[in-house]
Amino acid sequence: MEVTLIFDARAELAEAPFWDATSGTLYWVDIMRGELHLFDPVTLTDRRITLGQMVGTVVPRVESGVALAMEDGFARLELESETLSEIALPERGNDDVRFNDGKCDPAGRFWAGTISHSRTPGAAALYRLDPDGRAHRVLDGLTNSNGIAWSLDGRTMYHIDSPTLEVAAFDFDVASGEIAGRRTVIQTNPDDGKPDGMTIDAEGMLWIAQFRGGCVQRWDPTNGTVLARIDLPVSNVTACAFGGPGLDELYITTARAGLSEEQLASQPTAGGIFRTRPGLRGVALPKCAI
Repeated sequence: MEVTLIFDARAELAEAPFWDATSGTLYWVDIMRGELHLFDPVTLTDRRITLGQMVGTVVPRVESGVALAMEDGFARLELESETLSEIALPERGNDDVRFNDGKCDPAGRFWAGTISHSRTPGAAALYRLDPDGRAHRVLDGLTNSNGIAWSLDGRTMYHIDSPTLEVAAFDFDVASGEIAGRRTVIQTNPDDGKPDGMTIDAEGMLWIAQFRGGCVQRWDPTNGTVLARIDLPVSNVTACAFGGPGLDELYITTARAGLSEEQLASQPTAGGIFRTRPGLRGVALPKCAI
């Protein structure tokens, strides 16, 4: 598949791409620089909002603005005024973790996990933010909570804790937001780096970005097999999301963080936003109801 650099962002750690069909905007964040970006793929313009702290992920809200997973917890941001307001900060005072990747479930609850700065095994967790604004610690014992997605029928939640090199699946109750029955459905190859961000297509297959692996892979979660591979000209591939008017474009974020001067010289487009057309469609992801 042909991959095109559509924005030479030179981001330290671009993550969390999310396509907003209403505005035709690709939201993404630069975690380390504490920036939210709004990219228009038609005009190739990018708006940057500096947040003053690291930010793990972004999801548009049903009402207005966006919801964010910041360093210590969840917040809202009004885009016109750029006003940031706290919702819940369950990790305030814990200097070893920050919030990382996340998405909304089919009912609009905001799920986001944390990552241990020291990579201490078991120090991180996965949280669920309910519509009443309360955050619940749902999974303990994680190290780097990353990609998350839900099956097309909403009955299965998929989750990545990157160091395990696995995709775990859970039975999911849409009404309550409860999970149960953890099992491993995908075991990735360590030669392909570590699994990072993840999305799902209209056939129920999972697309996983491989950090330090230079690729995005399409997986069948019913049998754990790789169906396709998209190679990129950079090694640190962080996340992917379907977008465009027909949801038939795959947007891919990448990072410069962790690369040596020699590696950056050989990967000049590292930290850029890429796009490809894989011949498949994605699905519209839920917005945040909080």
